[in-house]
Amino acid sequence: MIRRLKAFALAHFETALIIIILLGIAVIAFLVHYKLAFLNFFFLPVILAGYYLGTRKAVLTASLCILLVVLYYVFSRLLVPSLPGMSLDEGLSIVTWAGFLILTAAVIGGIAGQREAQMKSLQGAYSGVLEIMLKYLEVADERKPRSVRVAHLAGKIAAAAKLSTFNVENVKSAALLLEAGDVRSNLHLYDEVAAFMQKESKLTGKAGDDRANVLLRTTASLLKEVEPILANYFYHYVEEAKVLDKDLSTIPFESSIIALADLVDRLNTESLPAPWKDEIKSLQDIRKLSGRAFPVAAVQALFKLVAPGA
Repeated sequence: MIRRLKAFALAHFETALIIIILLGIAVIAFLVHYKLAFLNFFFLPVILAGYYLGTRKAVLTASLCILLVVLYYVFSRLLVPSLPGMSLDEGLSIVTWAGFLILTAAVIGGIAGQREAQMKSLQGAYSGVLEIMLKYLEVADERKPRSVRVAHLAGKIAAAAKLSTFNVENVKSAALLLEAGDVRSNLHLYDEVAAFMQKESKLTGKAGDDRANVLLRTTASLLKEVEPILANYFYHYVEEAKVLDKDLSTIPFESSIIALADLVDRLNTESLPAPWKDEIKSLQDIRKLSGRAFPVAAVQALFKLVAPGA
């Protein structure tokens, strides 16, 4: 219920401001004895207008408040001649109040404008980072860094093992993120940033950057797909000390493919980690790991690539 009221208020913000101002005038006119003291009430709608609508509409809101107050004083004296005329002190008070009201509108509106510019800059920065990331995930070039070489080989093994195109792309993407740190703990950031950007767009009354939101959602969706693959790879092939005779039924096939591609790349670059050094001396030794450390289908797919017909 509260969310609906909030959404309705944001959708009809300008109308709500005008209603608040009119109610303020009515209350001051009929219920308040010390009317000048309650003129400060109008700082509230002006501050709201400056924060959410910007400088121009905040100044217009302040001008409307001033105009309504002046009209009230003028017409109240015309309709009720017995009321005392405006004194010099009252006139100076109203002029001073009006000046500060306009100034407040300009200052708050200016701050809101800076905030909006910073928000656009933030959106641009996130969009740029996400574009770089997504472009990086599309690359498959053996001349690139190790993670890209592993992704290139892992994608070939997955294709040779006749995985679906969707799963092949997930394998490649997960392999590219091998050295990207803790993906799991950062997944929520993408959804939170997208929600924040959409919220800011609604509050400012301007259309959001759909392209940036799509990039955020796409990246979050991609990371959610590859995170289990990476998590199982690290758990079963990096953190677990035992490298042979694994229970392969508990390991996702995609995780095993990445581990196999990583092992082959380390063998080619002579950078095998300690657990594998005693087991692997050449590419042919990987055959002995079939069904023990890696699924048979994954090893067969590898040798279809490196030694067709073997």
